[in-house]
Amino acid sequence: MPKPPPQTILLFFSLYTFVTAATSASTVPTTLSLQFREAPEFYNSPECPSFNHGDTDTDDDNNMNKCSDNVVHVGMTLDAAYIRGSMAAVLSVLQHSSCPQDIIFHFVASASANASLLRATISASFPYLQFQLYRFDDGAVAGLISTSIRSALDCTLNYARSYLANILPLCVRKVVYLDSDIILVDDIAKLAATPLGDDSVLAAPEYCNANFTSYFTPTFWSNPSLSLTFANRKACYFNTGVMVIDLDRWRDGDYTTKIEEWMELQKRMRIYELGSLPPFLLVFAGNIAPVDHRWNQHGLGGDNFRGLCRDLHPGPGKV
Repeated sequence: MPKPPPQTILLFFSLYTFVTAATSASTVPTTLSLQFREAPEFYNSPECPSFNHGDTDTDDDNNMNKCSDNVVHVGMTLDAAYIRGSMAAVLSVLQHSSCPQDIIFHFVASASANASLLRATISASFPYLQFQLYRFDDGAVAGLISTSIRSALDCTLNYARSYLANILPLCVRKVVYLDSDIILVDDIAKLAATPLGDDSVLAAPEYCNANFTSYFTPTFWSNPSLSLTFANRKACYFNTGVMVIDLDRWRDGDYTTKIEEWMELQKRMRIYELGSLPPFLLVFAGNIAPVDHRWNQHGLGGDNFRGLCRDLHPGPGKV
């Protein structure tokens, strides 16, 4: 029987480690109906930048680590429904990092979520993790969301990635955004170092062979004032589950407002069907920095009987 690839082994190991009920004292009383094992401490390799790593889980504005250009900032949403995926994702990032102590996680939770419980769960499972937890005001986006073809896409937290520049401290200049359904099998510092060129706001793997037109309705394509949005742009599909975002450029260009304007139009005219992705395509498609496709093997878990699974990228994967 052929041996499974390393990334497959890692996937099952990560999920087993953190989804199995904890038997040690390091458990958290929870209504999540899940308890997680405590992760080991991960240390930097000798070549990593040297600075203080003593502060963890702090909202202290004087914590210089959160503003240092030497750290990798990782943004993720966090909620009870997908906590297992988040835990496995965090573990995979730490396991494959050369400088795990130089990573700060920025978790965004719904304002209606039990923030204390989420914070306690992360702290007990990753006692050495540098992280901050932010509350996302659901009301800021709830009135802009249109129903989509999948109800799961209508969750307000799916739209939090559009507000990271507003949520994270101003001193955080760049962030790697990750969805909660990924496993990293390479050093996240390589992804964070993706060059954005002179004017790109974000970087992500592009898929120019995808049927881009299918993401928008006939109403959109039949209206020249709308369809000309993509004129003079080589607009390619990209997935927002893995992105490197220059927050300074985002803030300077007020891109949150640009995304909201498309969402407001969607409420009136129904120009797309899929949740939070189309506004990103409308604003950024054709103007992003490309990332190697191996950094986002999205589509796993689809219905292969119906042909909905995407082909695996050749060679070893990274995510």
